[in-house]
Amino acid sequence: MGLFDSIRGEFIDIIEWTDDSSDTLVYRFKRHDNEIKNNAKLVVREGQTAVLINEGQLADVFTPGTHTLNTQNLPILSTLKGWKYGFDSPFKAEVYFVSTRNFTDQKWGTKNPITLSDARFGMLEIRAFGTYVIRVDDPSKFIKEIVGTDGHFTTDEITNQLRSLIVTRFTDAIGEAELPVEKYAANTNEISKLVKDIMQEDFNAYGIGLTKFLIENVSMPEEIKKEVFELSRLDKIDLDKFARIKAAKAIEKAAENESGTAGAGMGMGMGFAMANQMGNAFAPNQGQQQTAQPAASGSAPPPIPVAETYHVVVKGQQSGPFEMGTLQKMISENQITKESLVWKQGMPTWTAAGQVSSFTNLFGAVPPPLPPS
Repeated sequence: MGLFDSIRGEFIDIIEWTDDSSDTLVYRFKRHDNEIKNNAKLVVREGQTAVLINEGQLADVFTPGTHTLNTQNLPILSTLKGWKYGFDSPFKAEVYFVSTRNFTDQKWGTKNPITLSDARFGMLEIRAFGTYVIRVDDPSKFIKEIVGTDGHFTTDEITNQLRSLIVTRFTDAIGEAELPVEKYAANTNEISKLVKDIMQEDFNAYGIGLTKFLIENVSMPEEIKKEVFELSRLDKIDLDKFARIKAAKAIEKAAENESGTAGAGMGMGMGFAMANQMGNAFAPNQGQQQTAQPAASGSAPPPIPVAETYHVVVKGQQSGPFEMGTLQKMISENQITKESLVWKQGMPTWTAAGQVSSFTNLFGAVPPPLPPS
């Protein structure tokens, strides 16, 4: 063996990438003028794939292991370069190392609120955020579709594009699910799986696998959240007791805000109503006492009549309940019109005041506007 043969044998190229970063997807091996010696050693570690590119064309792909680069294991590159009988001199090719491990804790979230239609609350806005995990499944496609000639490609360079894709697919998925808004929190696993399955095809088009997709939180406006909480409480409590509490609070509020005869009349009317409701609540006990000790003489007096009260929508807000005297005053002050919505216990829905018989006389009692002078 000659001197030059000995030296050439001792200085065989070693091509490898020791990845110490947590966000590098693709790394181009740095070599002066991209020259690689014949029989160079290519070391591909676990979690990596090496891709050789010749003059912009994808050539050979190498999986984990140690490979000797010559015409026997470079079939595509040998064809591209026209090597029919082997080669001894250095050859030019770019070597890209692609990380095929899982990249965890990638963040996604909605920059702007998503508008949805709910059967009970109408149009509303929600926000959502979570994490996902990706992995390069097809290194050749990933380099061709995404990386190009970038010599150091990181997750930051693709996360914005993936985040936009995720938000689009997430919006479509929850729109098609048609779940009540309060059910999102209880079905995050189901929605996460649905969105992941929908997006997998989009990620595959880039050579990327979506290993995991998680929704951490779906938030709604505070006013909708309060309504949801109130509805859930109403399902669990005694509605009769709840109505009494509301009536008692309304009496307190009326006593603070109303003055004069109308306020006094309203307070008395609602007081009578409250007394009657409480009397009915304790009726069984009273009946037992009367059975045990009947009245000494005469018959029991008739029950005190209950004043008729209505809730009214004033300036877009629910107000009341109000006794008829107070309603008359509000009509005279143009706070209530025939188009104003009113409701009382027993009515199925809110109805325009002009269509409620109890208001017919009230509107008739209001004088028309003065003629112009």
